[in-house]
Amino acid sequence: MMDKIGAVMVVGAGIGGSQAALDLADSGLKVYLIETTTSIGGVMAQLDKTFPTNDCAMCIVSPKLVETGRHQNIDLSINCRIQEVSGEAGNFNIKVLKKTLHIDKEACTGCGVCGQKCPVEAIDLFNEGLSLSKATSVKYPQAVPLVYAINKDYCIGCGVCEGVCKANAVQYDLQDELVEINVGAIILSPGFAEYIPPKGNVYGYGEFDNVVTSIEFERILSASGPYSGKILRPSDGDVPEKIAFLQCVGSRDVRDGQPYCSSVCCMYTAKEAVIAKEHMHQVNPTIFTMDIRAYGKDFDKYIERAREEYGVQYIRSRISSITEIKETHDLKIQYETENNEIVEELFNMIVLAVGLYPPDDAQYLAETFGIELNQFDFAKTDVFNRVLTSIPGIFACGAFTSPKDIPDTVTQASAAAGCAGTILYDKRGTLITEKSLPPEIFVNGKPPRIGVFICHCGINIGGTVDVPEVTKYAGMLPNVVLADRNLYTCSADTQTIIKEKIKEYNLNR
Repeated sequence: MMDKIGAVMVVGAGIGGSQAALDLADSGLKVYLIETTTSIGGVMAQLDKTFPTNDCAMCIVSPKLVETGRHQNIDLSINCRIQEVSGEAGNFNIKVLKKTLHIDKEACTGCGVCGQKCPVEAIDLFNEGLSLSKATSVKYPQAVPLVYAINKDYCIGCGVCEGVCKANAVQYDLQDELVEINVGAIILSPGFAEYIPPKGNVYGYGEFDNVVTSIEFERILSASGPYSGKILRPSDGDVPEKIAFLQCVGSRDVRDGQPYCSSVCCMYTAKEAVIAKEHMHQVNPTIFTMDIRAYGKDFDKYIERAREEYGVQYIRSRISSITEIKETHDLKIQYETENNEIVEELFNMIVLAVGLYPPDDAQYLAETFGIELNQFDFAKTDVFNRVLTSIPGIFACGAFTSPKDIPDTVTQASAAAGCAGTILYDKRGTLITEKSLPPEIFVNGKPPRIGVFICHCGINIGGTVDVPEVTKYAGMLPNVVLADRNLYTCSADTQTIIKEKIKEYNLNR
């Protein structure tokens, strides 16, 4: 038997992978966190709000991502692909391909000048193609790590970004790197893929501009989205006063999707309808549904609140056809009522509540790690322990095991971390780096020097609170030596600025 290694690899750095990594690192194990994209956060970073509290998604996830990126015992690698896995529980050898960003991650300061000066526009995948970014860009404003990357699919090699980078971080000749990592256990948390209706689908998705998926609508709702949180139609930028939400698209549908329920669609649709109404009161949402599966704590109360407080209309029906009015780009829905009447109704926009599918690379992960998948290509797990895969020492969590919401994902991620930790309990503390803190500043008897930092949070706070006026008022309070405001206080660059301000103004409160 090979010697155990006091380290764990977590594959996938969404909210589940980040939670597992933090739990393990805090317990005294070294963690290698592997992410396939250029920043961590997964789908949760794309969401505007979370149900059933309507809390800002980024306000919840961003501090956790920042903590993950800063943790001294988490080795974070982005833009990676697992190449080969060998070994057994307690001692795995993993080959990881670190694909180049063509920008030196260590040198990049995240200033953004390269992106501002880049002359080439590219599709913004974070905004689901609803806007454009640049060939040199960062994934989203609060990205962790805050490192820019060059998309070679769009880059024309003009050299502008290289010329304006004062840190000399842009290096076109940087090559991919293959590294070997030894760990004692593995946690797979690659997330999920949302269902995309195929070409020629009955919903008109991809054919009618104003038919969007739920994740696209999340970006429309978001303060950092393509329309800065305003509810606008993609076709013409008008406010859609009547929005239809269609449930169970790609789920509970043996003809055009999968037979299983995706678990989250009823609730996120109600949330999107409520938030749309909050953002723009003239919006009137209608939800077409087979039934409502709101099974979580207080989820049923949320549905009732959507109906009674926000006037969200629920119609129990599956739509039979959608046609577009060419002149206005409005959409005519035909459906059958519970009284067997055929009704046609006009809407300005349609949102498809798409189901949760296995990640696109599920088969590749299964072959590489040697684990089994179930009939739907989710990770096959033990009946009595839903994080145990078919291979000892390899665990799975989150939507890779089955569709689930954020709280269930976080809970299962912690469970996977706990199981991985039991294998390596006797190796805790063998590979970690002790936290090194700067000397404390002696403040006893010294007058308070208070700093106040107020967050706009895009329009989440700034759209309701007069942030400049609050900042001005805070600056007049006793002992306040600095009052400042930020667009996103949770972003990595803003936190660096705050740290510098603390030093500059000698703040002690």
